[in-house]
Amino acid sequence: MKSAVIVFPGSNCDRDAQTALADITGSAPEMVWHKDGDLPDDVDLVMVPGGFSYGDYLRCGAMAANSPVIAALKRHANRGGYVLGVCNGFQILTETQLLPGALIRNAGLEFVCRPQDLTIENANTAYTSAYGERKAISIPIAHHDGNYVADDDTLDRLEGEGRVVLRYAGNPNGSARDIAGILSDNGRVMGLMPHPERAIGGHEGGSDGRGMFESLMGAI
Repeated sequence: MKSAVIVFPGSNCDRDAQTALADITGSAPEMVWHKDGDLPDDVDLVMVPGGFSYGDYLRCGAMAANSPVIAALKRHANRGGYVLGVCNGFQILTETQLLPGALIRNAGLEFVCRPQDLTIENANTAYTSAYGERKAISIPIAHHDGNYVADDDTLDRLEGEGRVVLRYAGNPNGSARDIAGILSDNGRVMGLMPHPERAIGGHEGGSDGRGMFESLMGAI
């Protein structure tokens, strides 16, 4: 699996993503600076990492969504390439409209950072198939603007099409319908607030994030 990680000013999970992908796939991803304006040839997966791109000015992900590399990211997604946006990456994907809805300030107006129990709502996706029959996993969260919102029609469509992949067990941020992660309409683009790259079985204290990357390897 050939992968790439986009790096923005203020990204702070790009090295975590690099380490996770190298560990699980056996091949280090290409690290792509956001101003390069292009992605490596024949890349299978592009990861948009967490952090605080551009210091979260204007809105989280808003400035990054206008970076030169975004045009290449959209071309990659539109031709059926895989895109995984984590935390700030999820915010960027909604700002680019590669995913519907938006991420706003946590309902409690506090930064939350802790292991988070999740339920797998759809195990038949390119991002969750390796979990098999498992329904409950724990993956760390760390965000201040993780409250997922969308209009009722959008939420109903996501539910009806099986595009709600993960839900919070004990909602930490007020997200509509406890949504923690969603898919694009073609199932190739996923955004989630939890950090699977921080739960791959190293020093982090858990390994439930591995299944997401192993699922992708199987799909690709």
